[in-house]
Amino acid sequence: MDLGGKGWLRAAGVLVGVWAVLLGLVVGAGWLITHTGRAEVNGFDDPISRWFADSRDPTLGHVADVGTYLGETVVGVTLVVLTGLGFALWRRTWRPLVFVVLVEAGIGGFYAIATAADPRQRPPVRILDPGLVPDASFPSGHTATATALALCVLLLTRAYAARAVRWVTPVLLVPVFTAVARLYQGAHHLTDVLTSMAYASVWVITVAAVVLPAAERRVSPRPRAQEGDRDAATVTP
Repeated sequence: MDLGGKGWLRAAGVLVGVWAVLLGLVVGAGWLITHTGRAEVNGFDDPISRWFADSRDPTLGHVADVGTYLGETVVGVTLVVLTGLGFALWRRTWRPLVFVVLVEAGIGGFYAIATAADPRQRPPVRILDPGLVPDASFPSGHTATATALALCVLLLTRAYAARAVRWVTPVLLVPVFTAVARLYQGAHHLTDVLTSMAYASVWVITVAAVVLPAAERRVSPRPRAQEGDRDAATVTP
């Protein structure tokens, strides 16, 4: 999107509108889970939580700690901001910084409002991550943070170093790793982590479409002139 002149106003309007709609969808989904469809959703979620709990062992516990660490707010936000700053300094443009700030502000807003509007108890298993608020299961802040981190890295690379995208694509495994870790630790239900992956993905992609430039394209070398054309070009009248 062109951000010159009144482009900023249009961009702001798009972002505010998308954020508001997403927030309504997230809060609405949480309300359905915790009210109208509570029994049905718990009947789906709880057996999955118990399966993860029954699969625990010390080695997997340490692996899950790593996945949780990658989704910590301080870790995720720090890495996202540093990535945006790095691209901003390298390409000498403020867009990467605006991008990451808007992403993190939006993600934080979704989580704060949704957890307050839709209290949900943690899964009915022993929780391996101590100190969690017992009724703040929905949505998963760790999963949203990890999703934002992965997509920010990927989309910034796509916008400013498109040839390197294939090398950073494996970063998309980070939110999956974090989501499974949170399920393993009994911190969230499956519907909590899936909701977070969904809204975080839509939000990051939307902000990228509005703020970041289109992906750089490799400029193909001009085709060599054919022998006859070169000969013709050297003929003087």
